[in-house]
Amino acid sequence: MTIKLFVQAITKFTLGFILIGILIFLPAGTFSFFNGWLFMGILFIPMFFAGIVMMIKNPNLLKSRLDAKEKRQEQSTVIKLSGLMFLIGFIIAGLNYRFNWFTLPKGVVLVAAIVFLSAYILYAEVLRENTYLSRTIEVQENQKVIDTGLYSIVRHPMYSVTLLLFLSIPLVLGSLYSFIIFLMYPLIIAKRIKDEEKLLEEELDGYREYKQKVKYRLIPFIW
Repeated sequence: MTIKLFVQAITKFTLGFILIGILIFLPAGTFSFFNGWLFMGILFIPMFFAGIVMMIKNPNLLKSRLDAKEKRQEQSTVIKLSGLMFLIGFIIAGLNYRFNWFTLPKGVVLVAAIVFLSAYILYAEVLRENTYLSRTIEVQENQKVIDTGLYSIVRHPMYSVTLLLFLSIPLVLGSLYSFIIFLMYPLIIAKRIKDEEKLLEEELDGYREYKQKVKYRLIPFIW
């Protein structure tokens, strides 16, 4: 662990907390938006402790997760589309609360929160299994194909987990209209996966064979 990495991690964490808070509570027009605080809690509290664990046990993994500068044009487009989805989705959720358009039942919110936290646990498992995971699409030095655990079920378990995470976010926020916006994500992530697999086939030894062994990319028996 280095001071530079620590400062970088804390800075990004703080800026993320502030930015998402603004996108949710400013449109809501109040800090009394309970669903907003619920989401902020289940997102940032586990993120904080996960960051500490990575900083102590695997600082290189943390460093790669903090790096979000995509070099491939195709992936840069995906990042921009994802950012637009989050921007619109959070604002709509806040406006939904302010103007009481259509609020989802508390039972739906609770189940969505449980799904979100469960997906967070699976996300941690994916990071444990594959320490080569970075925010950007690249093949690292000495990287090898991971084909055990969740990677024996689907080729991109991290994206499978983010599918659960991101689709549960608008439900935690209690907004059906925001959920409709977040339905863009499966299309966005499919675009990212196709380009990523093209790179992996070209640059990662054994990936073509792995594709033959594990047939499904994202969802077992579907795709």
